[in-house]
Amino acid sequence: MISVRLSEEEYSALRRLCSVTGARSVSDLTRDAMRVLLNGGNREDGLGSHMDEFRAEIRNLGKTIEQLAAKVTTLKTDSDH
Repeated sequence: MISVRLSEEEYSALRRLCSVTGARSVSDLTRDAMRVLLNGGNREDGLGSHMDEFRAEIRNLGKTIEQLAAKVTTLKTDSDH
């Protein structure tokens, strides 16, 4: 067992990272990060692929929002005529 003292901001950042990466808990996230370090990988090896997936999802959501906004604008314009 390892205990680490974190600031409230650091702990909050880890909790947000759990949501982003799909980790069940801060302990699971930390354990996975430690495995990556122990196996000689860098931090990006373990979290980078999750972050890439997250960024892609955010881009997709942005495109969907733009499409919906365009449809709403079209509907408003059509209803004004």
